[in-house]
Amino acid sequence: LHKYTFPKSSSSNVILDLTHRDFARHGEIDITGNNEISGMRVSRKWAGKQILYFVIQFSKPFIKSGIAKADVANKKSRHRSGSLLKAFVSFETAEGEVIYARVGISAVSKEGARKNLESEQPGFDFENTKRNAEAAWNKELSKIEVEADNEHKRTFYTALYHSMIAPNTYQDVDGKYRGRDFKVHETNGFTYHTVFSLWDTYRALHPLLTIIDRKRTSDFINNFFTQYQQGGLLPVWELAANETFCMIGYHAVPVIADAYFKGIEGINPQLALEAMQKSAKTAEKGLRSIMRTRTVLIDISLYRYRKGMSHYFKNGYIKNSFMSGSVAKTLEFAYDDWCIAQMAKAIDSTSVYEKYIKRAANYKNVYDPATGFMRARSGRGFVTGFDPLKASLTTYCEANAWQYSCYAPQDISGLIRLGGGKERYSQFLDSLFNTTSKLKGSITQDISGLIGQYAHGNEPSHHVAYMYNYSGQPWKTQNMVRRIMNEMYQDKPDGLSGNEDCGQMSAWYVFGALGFYPVCPGSDHYAIGSPVVDKATIHLENGKAFTVIANVNQKENVYINSARLNGNNFTKSFLTYSDIANGGVLELNMGSEPNKNWGSGEGDVPVTKIDP
Repeated sequence: LHKYTFPKSSSSNVILDLTHRDFARHGEIDITGNNEISGMRVSRKWAGKQILYFVIQFSKPFIKSGIAKADVANKKSRHRSGSLLKAFVSFETAEGEVIYARVGISAVSKEGARKNLESEQPGFDFENTKRNAEAAWNKELSKIEVEADNEHKRTFYTALYHSMIAPNTYQDVDGKYRGRDFKVHETNGFTYHTVFSLWDTYRALHPLLTIIDRKRTSDFINNFFTQYQQGGLLPVWELAANETFCMIGYHAVPVIADAYFKGIEGINPQLALEAMQKSAKTAEKGLRSIMRTRTVLIDISLYRYRKGMSHYFKNGYIKNSFMSGSVAKTLEFAYDDWCIAQMAKAIDSTSVYEKYIKRAANYKNVYDPATGFMRARSGRGFVTGFDPLKASLTTYCEANAWQYSCYAPQDISGLIRLGGGKERYSQFLDSLFNTTSKLKGSITQDISGLIGQYAHGNEPSHHVAYMYNYSGQPWKTQNMVRRIMNEMYQDKPDGLSGNEDCGQMSAWYVFGALGFYPVCPGSDHYAIGSPVVDKATIHLENGKAFTVIANVNQKENVYINSARLNGNNFTKSFLTYSDIANGGVLELNMGSEPNKNWGSGEGDVPVTKIDP
């Protein structure tokens, strides 16, 4: 519902511009009455073919109208089609007169847009619509109630709001939607969505929604299965019925696994394992040839992709000359493969488990013990000319060796052993945070929010501050995550240190503010950090509540001196999912000096490892 306030005029205009933003492949505009415009638009940018139908109704009849094609207006035209379309409507208005426009959209049809409009926005009552929107958002945001000073409270609820903006509902009120095959389908028992930025959101956004929005999480997983059945793959980065193949990995896999192990209903484990394996075999950009007219360039890309994957399956790493992002892909495939192995283990598929648990250890194949970094392989050895500050699209993904050398969330125990043990690995983390913030090579704007070579403005770094817990020095995690929250998030329009990435950046803050974080989605553990709010209560959908209280939580008191869980002394530097889901109270006593004994003893340190 739009609200326009005009001056006194005999020609107050509203322009509908279908050429704006991305490339308009085709459009249609119909002036269907003296207060209505309808039509459709097909555009190309991130999504190769985005289809949108619309119906717009004004609260007052317009006195004249017209449609322009290539900026040549025709005041008598009531229908036009093409790629360069605009329309205008004119009103006679008094000083300060308000005109409203209500807009319905659909990816299916003009009739769908009209049904959506009549169902979801039946009138022009702007203030009532605003009140209803506020009430709806307040209900959602009240899933977590926090007590904090005004600055931290504003930052927290802005972050929680951002974490709820995507994925988007992508069906009409009658259940019809445009599927991955671009055909019109109808949902059966779940709500269809779009905008799955999975390389980003598998890390914190989806694990957060698994806790506070389980019904929608079930819908998302069924979306994945439906897209797999319609398009042959689980989504990589799906947008408006298009698989964009943006980013790397097959990260629908950890979202499914994490949801399944957290008891989300409606997940078919056999179908999940089938879809996971198919995506593990055939993901990545070379598959654009499935969807588009084959070209020499795509054929070469597909050839290199197949060689790269064949090398990965045979040798356990991707040869640098075969595929871009060779190190990053080797590392991310290994984690996704671990998730597949856990799913196979859960349903007693022994042969699948053995295959993928072996592949889960492939991260070791790009680790260079001489330098302590994850490096590109040439086939016979490591690629020469190595510089850990150098960001390279052929080797990493929006990152450099510093950021990716901490990525083996499925086997942090093994990674620490490679790094020389807990003390030496903690020293490596110290070096990462304290080294120069200088960058070299293919520097993208995504590598931002730097503390040393920790880049909070992009996702590969997001788990790193919590890794001190795994090396037995949780007080360093407490200090660093509090620093990141204070330096990289503010209650201002420019209050983020990097791309929001469909809620991931803000979901990190939500977890951080609560005091724990899912370092390895698909596992049962959440590493404890340092809550920035004084008290937080998560209202769970099972009717229970989990509360975190930070006593004496002044700005300088970033360290946990002691803790109690449900009244009992608590010494672990991690929570389990059942700790949260069963409800209860975690009480943390904060101080300005670290208690190096808390959370670092035998059995108190979180562990991820690859079991034989």
